[in-house]
Amino acid sequence: MADPEAEIAAFGYELGLLKRMRRTGWWHVGVRDPESVAEHSMRVAQLAGLLAAEENADPARAAYLALWHDTQETRTGDLPHTWKPYVDKPDPRRITVDQTAGLPQRAQESVRQAVNEYEDGLTTEALCAKDADKLEMLLQAIEYRETGVQRVDGWIESARKSLNTGTAKRVAEAALTVSPLAWRDR
Repeated sequence: MADPEAEIAAFGYELGLLKRMRRTGWWHVGVRDPESVAEHSMRVAQLAGLLAAEENADPARAAYLALWHDTQETRTGDLPHTWKPYVDKPDPRRITVDQTAGLPQRAQESVRQAVNEYEDGLTTEALCAKDADKLEMLLQAIEYRETGVQRVDGWIESARKSLNTGTAKRVAEAALTVSPLAWRDR
């Protein structure tokens, strides 16, 4: 395809896979219908923006980085941590280069720069996006636990240990004591 708009449309169809792709690690603890990668990514982007605002960083940039953090899974699927002893980690940068190869230059550069910045983890926005990924997992684990799913404590502890920003650490601690339905009581 040489038509730039057709390339964007084709990539849009590929990204649509994320709406149908389930987060597979939750199957290990008995969640029959876990959230999709797209559902996860949406809350990650929202949380990244909030964390960045509190960390005096650019919320829009942090949210943009978070939107692209798992898009490579259209090519690899969502791999639970149990794959690590058996398979080399897929390179998100390489996958992104392949995914965006046909895009118009500005779009291509935008996505590649976002993935590079996220993977480098050097900017406050990238740290907020990475923290948001872990914080979203923590919130999801607590939500699943509230519905009766057992053995999610490993996800909660892993997320807590992975957090870097002060805001994310404080939010995680608060999430452990706040009901997932607390928003209804406001």
